Amino acid sequence: MIDATALFSDGKGYERMMGRWSRLVGAEFLAWLDAPSGVRWLDVGCGNGAFTEELVARCAPAAVAAIDPSDGQLAFARTRPGTTMVDFRNAGAQELPFPSASFDVAVMALVISFVPDPPGAVIEMARVVRPGGIVATYMWDFATGGAPLNPVVDAMKSLGIDPPLPPQTEASRSDVLQNLWQGAALESIETRPISITVTFSNFDDFWESNSLPIGPLGKAIEAMPTAAKEALRVRLGEQLPIAADGRISFEARANAIKGRVPNAIRAGS
Repeated sequence: MIDATALFSDGKGYERMMGRWSRLVGAEFLAWLDAPSGVRWLDVGCGNGAFTEELVARCAPAAVAAIDPSDGQLAFARTRPGTTMVDFRNAGAQELPFPSASFDVAVMALVISFVPDPPGAVIEMARVVRPGGIVATYMWDFATGGAPLNPVVDAMKSLGIDPPLPPQTEASRSDVLQNLWQGAALESIETRPISITVTFSNFDDFWESNSLPIGPLGKAIEAMPTAAKEALRVRLGEQLPIAADGRISFEARANAIKGRVPNAIRAGS
């Protein structure tokens, strides 16, 4: 089983690799969520706090709690100037350390494909949200090649290398997410795709960002022999859409879902 805690322990490195993507897709997701101001939020799998900081800046929350199983990620998250109000805790998505109905909104940003038990995690999120509150997530569309690292995946495949993917890749699909939300007895379920474009200043910017030993793909690149790593670098240079000025722009896609906790879910509790 993949240990997500070990794969995502470097908060600064994760920021270099994924921060620019996380902020853009997070802003789109929060605008779509359209939660009221002055409510209590839970950020499940907050990582290095990139999304948490967006949440605080954009949503005027009354209170925010954020959990992650990586001390390294949490340490970086606590250094962000926009997260001083956040209650960061080391915990996993499977057993949230909060009483039932503690929050108005629970969100999981770019995490569900790395959770060992996605159905259990969604049920836990629903448990800690009050009746009528919102439970939501979004995840890069790994199933259709929509993730930011997909150019690296394609280049590895073209060289006959089997690229490692998140353990719960199928959980990124919109139909699977809908089944998970229905399985947790959530109501008023809505889904939507989110597409964003990021531009790298040049090839070195792209390579240095995406070859860091972060996540399953980054760890695989780190373990490659020097010759194989150079072959991957060359193949990327051949396949990437490099503009005349050297910049590289491409689109990534995420699937988002939201639903509400019904009053009936508390019956008998």
